[in-house]
Amino acid sequence: MNIVFMGTPDFAVPCLERLINDGHNILSVVTREDKPVGRKKVLTPPPVKVTACNNNIPVLQPKVLRDNDEIFFKLKELNPDLIVVVAYGRILTKEILDLPKYGCVNVHGSLLPKYRGASPIQWSIVCGDTITGVTTMLMDEGLDTGDMLLTREIEIAKSDTYETLHDKMSVVGAEALAETISLLEKGSITPKKQPQDGVSYAPIITKQMGQLDFRKSAEELDCLVRGFTPWPLSYFYYEGRRFKVYSATVSEKTAKEPGTLFYEKGRILIACGNSTALEIEEICPDGSKKMNSASFINGRFIEDGAKILFVEE
Repeated sequence: MNIVFMGTPDFAVPCLERLINDGHNILSVVTREDKPVGRKKVLTPPPVKVTACNNNIPVLQPKVLRDNDEIFFKLKELNPDLIVVVAYGRILTKEILDLPKYGCVNVHGSLLPKYRGASPIQWSIVCGDTITGVTTMLMDEGLDTGDMLLTREIEIAKSDTYETLHDKMSVVGAEALAETISLLEKGSITPKKQPQDGVSYAPIITKQMGQLDFRKSAEELDCLVRGFTPWPLSYFYYEGRRFKVYSATVSEKTAKEPGTLFYEKGRILIACGNSTALEIEEICPDGSKKMNSASFINGRFIEDGAKILFVEE
């Protein structure tokens, strides 16, 4: 099948690789612009662009899609049978959606209609879900509102972070995409309208969402830490200094007041709501390196019994 692939981050790479390995003719890859990365602001191509270049696939990087006649006529000239969209990061116009013979197929990181939007993988962890999945759908002009083609469920382990769940889902997404295209070619798949019940949205994540409020239960905060690892990371403030939390786990019950930090047998514990406690396993004070609990305690960064308060930002 002649395919135009639209995608940007790591999540989209297995899908592109699967299309290449399955022998499809990738006419072009459309991706976001190169961006400065790191403290030195090194101009870095998106992962999908790297994969495309490694496979000698032409790359387009338009700054905008809407009111962009140049990209529209380029895509029209390519005359794809199908456009595949995986975490591209932009809404397609109706003109582009109507171009391919088989339409535009999107691989979305949730079991739609739950978690439409930008950050479904993170929010499935943050909200404490035990099951998530991927959905392939025929795109329309709405935000993840198109008719569903296939769904594949994935279990969320209690130890899963955004990073580990992302990697599992990208592989399953590639498998679901390959099967979807095969069924489309055979004419043996029937799109299904998304149900009206159960619609929810996964908003774009900001750094401020990661602040830990110890009035909440340890279970809720454990989900927040895992969902925001490795980015943007959860954190708390003490005496004006920010402490990033890289790893934590739910500990035993405690009668201490929520927000009380205490040390017990070489562990860092913070009392939370509902008489629960969160154990901090890896932490990074601003201006220092990431460290384990022993190094943190030895460094005397926070005294035993200190009160950690939520800071309005």
